[in-house]
Amino acid sequence: MAETSTNGTQAVDRAAQLVSTVVHADAPLSFADLQESSGLAKSTTSRMLTALERTGLVERDDSGSYVAGSLFWLYAARHDPWEELVRLARPAMERIGDATHETVHLSVTRGEKVVQVAQVDSRYLLGTRDWTEIEVPAHTSALGKVFYAWGALPVPDGALEQLTEATIADPAALRREGITTRKRGWAVTHDELEVGLTGIAVPVQGPRGDVVAALGISGPTARLEDRLAELGHNLSSHAADLSGLLRGRTPSTVKKAGVA
Repeated sequence: MAETSTNGTQAVDRAAQLVSTVVHADAPLSFADLQESSGLAKSTTSRMLTALERTGLVERDDSGSYVAGSLFWLYAARHDPWEELVRLARPAMERIGDATHETVHLSVTRGEKVVQVAQVDSRYLLGTRDWTEIEVPAHTSALGKVFYAWGALPVPDGALEQLTEATIADPAALRREGITTRKRGWAVTHDELEVGLTGIAVPVQGPRGDVVAALGISGPTARLEDRLAELGHNLSSHAADLSGLLRGRTPSTVKKAGVA
C-alpha cells in the first residue's frame, strides 16, 4: 500500500489507531497483526510502536506481543485504585503462594477499617481459610499494623481489644512497635489474633508515595516463626515492584523475585 506523508495529524491519527487496536483486542497482538490491521509499511509501524512504547502507551509481554502500556495502568490506579491494585497484585500474590504454600493477603483501608480485597489460599489444610469476609481488629493483624506504622491509619486512643495474652492492647505500645516496624520494613503479629497464628506484611505505595495497601502472608506460627526475616525481605521486593507498577513503571524484580 502506497503511503503519504506521516507528518502532522495523519501521524497522530495512525499512532492513535495502533493504540486503540491494542487496547480493544481480547489478546496480545503481534507486530504482524498490527502491521496488517493498520495497512502501514513495516518500517512505519515499527517506528510508531517504538515511540508508543517509549511513552508508555503500549508495551510488549514476554512473547513480544503488544498490550496496553503502563500509562493506562497509572490512570486506572488513580481513578479506580482497588480494582486495578488487585489486578496488578495478583501475579505477585500467586508467585508468593507458589513459593511459600501459605495464605497470601492484600488489604486496603476503608475509613478506619482494614479490608482484605484479595487472597491466595494456602496449599496446606492447616491454614486454609477465607479471610475476605472476616472483620479483624486492625491492631491484631500484620496487615493492619502496616497502616498504623506508616501513618495510613491513626492509632486509636484508649485501650484496644485484647484477643490473646500476646495482643498489644496499649496504643502507646502499638506506636512504639510501629517505629520498629518502619525501621525493619515489615510488620509482624505473633499469636496476637489467635494463638498459633503468625502474620507478616509490608506496605505498598501508590502513585503519590503514600501507603495504599498491605501485602502479607499468614500461617501457623510453627511454620513461619523461623522465617520472618527471609519472608519480610522477599515480600518487600514484591511490594516494591507492585508500587512501581502503580506509578507506571515497568517491573524490575517482580518476574524473578521468589519467596523460597
